[in-house]
Amino acid sequence: MDRKNLRKTVWIASMLAGLLAATSLEAQQSASQPAATAPAAQTAPAASTAPAPQTLPSGHPNDPYWVEHDRQLMVDFGGLAQFKEADAMLGAPKPGEDRVVFMGDSITEGWKLDEAFPGKPYVNRGISGQTTPQMLVRFRQDVIDLEPKVVVILAGTNDIAGNTGPMTLEQTEGNLASMAELATANGIRVVLCSVLPTLNYWWAPGHEPAPKIAQVNAWLKNFAAQKGYVYVDYYSAMKDDRGGLPATLSKDGVHPLPAGFAAMTPLAEAGIEQALRTGNRE
Repeated sequence: MDRKNLRKTVWIASMLAGLLAATSLEAQQSASQPAATAPAAQTAPAASTAPAPQTLPSGHPNDPYWVEHDRQLMVDFGGLAQFKEADAMLGAPKPGEDRVVFMGDSITEGWKLDEAFPGKPYVNRGISGQTTPQMLVRFRQDVIDLEPKVVVILAGTNDIAGNTGPMTLEQTEGNLASMAELATANGIRVVLCSVLPTLNYWWAPGHEPAPKIAQVNAWLKNFAAQKGYVYVDYYSAMKDDRGGLPATLSKDGVHPLPAGFAAMTPLAEAGIEQALRTGNRE
């Protein structure tokens, strides 16, 4: 092959190589295009709208209260921050002061103790939505360290509602027993209160609480008798024929109206007086 034909052959081979390279590149770009755009199409809505789940894992409604409640479980399960400063400012009881701490959930939190028991050194340590394991976590800070003569414990309904996850009645009873035993070990007299009657939890339907509440209350009454604690029976005084709270005492079937608290006040006062008079047997 002469030099002229050699140059021609090399030129043709170069052109063919270029065409093949261009075709290959175009094919690669076409093949990769769907993979590049698919993730963007899938993730864009989540990034832009960040929709919250319709129902939280525990079954609570997806409203700001319960979103914050469940977020709080991750950072301060027991709610120790709630009364930390108030506990420090309260200081020790004055000589001769019959300090009483009310430990509980939203029912206790909503009870205006200064109006129900005017002039009495009663301290409200109720936190809305709390379950017995949460109260047990903060029991030393919010009860024992305040050095009360008496603690009034009203808890358990939120356990049945599943506010911090599924719980057995035995677990609830164990936590109530632990709080009472901690109080006794620290010279604090115990008033155990029945769980209030309820037919349904509007924020967690389907739990059928009425028979469970009756079972916990039967255990509470028996446990208090065995241990020498005072038992205050709100349940029998407030329930209707179905085992719920009547509309005259509660608007939502769970939380007392002023009339409901008015029914509870003399029962609590009688229980406190009994505890101050007799103390714990153990």
